[in-house]
Amino acid sequence: MPRISVFYGIAIYMYFRDHAPPHFHAQYAGEEAVIAIADGRVIRGEIPDRALRLVREWLEAHRAELDENWRLAREPAPLHKIEPLP
Repeated sequence: MPRISVFYGIAIYMYFRDHAPPHFHAQYAGEEAVIAIADGRVIRGEIPDRALRLVREWLEAHRAELDENWRLAREPAPLHKIEPLP
């Protein structure tokens, strides 16, 4: 599972050829949540509220890049790294 970004102790991953809907995995403090790219909702799992707010802020800033990585992961092709939150 390629790690595509890391910020504030939160690691963001995507699996190759993963199931729909388009999503990514956010890991923080030993917990994991699966987050929908389209709307930021938690599909499965959980992370602390503060970490989830940061993940959603990052998602809003990088939605187009996440959509592109989802497309690449379906092929599968190498994924692009995405800048962390400042």
